[in-house]
Amino acid sequence: MAILIDETTRIIVQGFTGKIGSFHAQDMINYGSNVVGGITPGKGGQTHLGLPVFNTVKEAVRQVGAEASIIFVTPAFAADSIMEAADAGIRYCVGITDGIPTQDMMTVKNFLRRFPEEQRMILTGPNCAGTISPGRAMLGIMPGHIYTQGNVGIVGRSGTLGYEAADQMKRLNIGISTSVGIGGDPINGSSHRDILEKFEADPETKVVLMIGEIGGPQEVEAGIFAKENMTKPVIAYIAGLTAPEGRRMGHAGAIISSAGESAAEKVALLKELGVTICPTPAAMGATVAAVLAGL
Repeated sequence: MAILIDETTRIIVQGFTGKIGSFHAQDMINYGSNVVGGITPGKGGQTHLGLPVFNTVKEAVRQVGAEASIIFVTPAFAADSIMEAADAGIRYCVGITDGIPTQDMMTVKNFLRRFPEEQRMILTGPNCAGTISPGRAMLGIMPGHIYTQGNVGIVGRSGTLGYEAADQMKRLNIGISTSVGIGGDPINGSSHRDILEKFEADPETKVVLMIGEIGGPQEVEAGIFAKENMTKPVIAYIAGLTAPEGRRMGHAGAIISSAGESAAEKVALLKELGVTICPTPAAMGATVAAVLAGL
């Protein structure tokens, strides 16, 4: 098993015929993902990369049974594209776009809450690298060759740190069940806690690596969830131990604004909750290996 996507997931690309959408759509096709078409308003009926182009997501759902979508739409229109996917019945959406206005994401979150929970689209991102279930499907922009199939789940706000973790584990012959990027913006579709819950329910995943950073309460909330609900070990690396208070660091969400949001405070709180702490980014693979050896 894997979480969120597998080789059967029928994927569409929103922003299909643009330069960036085309490049990554081809990369996903080459990886083996089940891409069944794409969306570019005004170009419906055409063929691109050997696949059909639709004007709307509803057409793609109706004609090719689309289940998952990835967003390569400019920031000004990306929120509308996410809401269009949800309204059309897409079950899982990855928002790649960086720079979506915070107000727009507030609108998206409120829109998604209108749906009953069992019908609500799962959104990861925006400003994320996507999701990959190695050997099965890739719905994102990550370098697929560094991921090997296995039983470690990864969830992180940073795409590049996720790549680093995957590469370290590959060198140690450790595989990954699914790696999920949740994005670095202050308002995102899914939290660390949301993804931990899915990994806990996945029989293939034995250990979870959570990659966090300064700013916001998500990592500590995930630690509380893990202590109270998870049977699987959780490992955490928190970036930003040297970040000065009050300064934004890279991601829009990476700013310490209140107690408990600095990296040092998060590490201390997570330790108290029983989460294994990875001390440096260079030790992610070794820390996972040590926890696996103890199972």
